[in-house]
Amino acid sequence: MTATPPFRILTVCTGNICRSPMAERLLQLGLDQQSPGSFAVSSAGTGALVGLGIEPHVAGFIRVMGGSTENFVSRQLTPAILAEQDLVISLTRAHRSKIVELRPALLKKTFTLRELARILPAIDVPLGLSPEARWEAMIPLAMRARSMYRSAPEDDDVVDPYRRSDEVYEQMRRDIVPATNAISGWTKYRI
Repeated sequence: MTATPPFRILTVCTGNICRSPMAERLLQLGLDQQSPGSFAVSSAGTGALVGLGIEPHVAGFIRVMGGSTENFVSRQLTPAILAEQDLVISLTRAHRSKIVELRPALLKKTFTLRELARILPAIDVPLGLSPEARWEAMIPLAMRARSMYRSAPEDDDVVDPYRRSDEVYEQMRRDIVPATNAISGWTKYRI
């Protein structure tokens, strides 16, 4: 008997030290609370500050929310990393475009974080499937629902706080936390 591999989710921002690590760690925390071992969330950056840890302000947010900041090292987004993913979540529309440019086959499996959080409540998949199978079934339904939930860039993009004021870090947190909660919450109600 073989174990089902976890459903692989990649979060993507620019430097891979602020937004995508926060989304990664909070999604992993929320998804593990719903279905331990069913999901593997990682992150990368389109212009990564390779080898760095999570930015200290962001690390503080993650720890306060109950997530782990351990063993994180930023990495550059590559086609090879993208090839391994079941779902890719970008932090802006520009990141989503870069992802699709690097690996066009991911067009139908790439959403912005806030876009996916808006779409998921409208997606209903059959009960009785494993968490991984439910997420696989969700993707084409979310892709079709995307056209019903058109939005402006400011509704999809998470602000980049790097080297900016505390207020901008707080805005990033306000953009990310409800979205990651909505995504992991969708899992909760379907397991």
